[in-house]
Amino acid sequence: MSARRTAIVGGLMATTGPLSLSLYSPALPALVSDLGATDSGGKLTLSVYFAAFACAQLICGPLSDRYGRRAVGMAFFIIYVIGSLVCALSPTLEVLLLGRLLQGFGVSSGVALSRAMVRDQFTGMDAIRILTLVNLILTVAPAVSPTLGSLLMLLGPWNIMFVVMAGFGLAIIALLALGARETLAADARVPLRPGRILTNYGRLLRSPDFMLPGLVLALAFGGFYVFPALLPFILIDRLGLTPLQFALVMLIQTASFIAGNIVAARLARRLRGDQLVSIGLVLIGLAGSGFAVLPHLFPGSVLAVMVPVGVWMLSLAAIGPSTTTAAMAGHGDIAGASGAMTGFLQMGGGFVASMLASTLFADALSAMSVIPPILAAAAIALVAVERRRARPLA
Repeated sequence: MSARRTAIVGGLMATTGPLSLSLYSPALPALVSDLGATDSGGKLTLSVYFAAFACAQLICGPLSDRYGRRAVGMAFFIIYVIGSLVCALSPTLEVLLLGRLLQGFGVSSGVALSRAMVRDQFTGMDAIRILTLVNLILTVAPAVSPTLGSLLMLLGPWNIMFVVMAGFGLAIIALLALGARETLAADARVPLRPGRILTNYGRLLRSPDFMLPGLVLALAFGGFYVFPALLPFILIDRLGLTPLQFALVMLIQTASFIAGNIVAARLARRLRGDQLVSIGLVLIGLAGSGFAVLPHLFPGSVLAVMVPVGVWMLSLAAIGPSTTTAAMAGHGDIAGASGAMTGFLQMGGGFVASMLASTLFADALSAMSVIPPILAAAAIALVAVERRRARPLA
């Protein structure tokens, strides 16, 4: 496929993951109340989703290396649609958790396969530019989904949001069937052998060139994916915003990510990947410091929370494409497996961060003041280790 078509198809596939997080985030407090659950139960719907999302990519990648990207993508999105409908019909928290598990399993193909499709056809700075465009497309759904979720709450109960997710999943299936082409040549397909799969993943896990940038990706996006677990309870329950006000405030996050990707796309034409990562590290360090300090200096201030969120999103635009490209650079012969493992690390960061937020902290604001600063410091330290090995991150 052309670079533009690859970016559009990959971006829309990858968008489904954040859509499934942000569309129903304005309804989390109401969902918890209707199902008779606790705030921890509401956060658990995110943790279960993250866990399934992360682990299923390790299955999706090898399957796509054997059977191709399109067929596997359609099969996984069918599972996502089924999970969305289970969520929509959930009478209890337990059934909702089952639906979220299926959603996370099915949507895992979006991230893994979009990256594999890029790696099948492009390398180096071309791949970074396309992945940056994928990231830009990826921001469109999260840009409108909190506002759309708030409007849907005016039309009906929280269940309707999962019906919308099911419709989006069906649209992705139609896109793969009618608008995408297979990017993995028949002679490049890898036999589906458990021993070979374990060998491929072992090769990635033993490779510092893969693991160090992959772990930086996990730490950076761990902060991003913990936001949906914490922000509704901080902004709605603690600071008293209405769901619609919450949706409007969340545009700060989305606008920052869009602006960051636009700037990163321009900078990618002139700077190396490691230089983009350096810019991202400065930003993520500032964001982490902001989370640790600003909510305590300005209690009750929305901007004290959202300014660090916005700076964090700017950092992701610089860090994400370069670290992903660096991790996959030497593993083009197992692009499906390497794309799956980067996705596993990325979503695994979200799972660990959201679980820590749910289990170790009494309230969401305390978790926000501790977890992102630790993640930011760890990301900076890992890049320092990587550069001490005298190999830049791209």
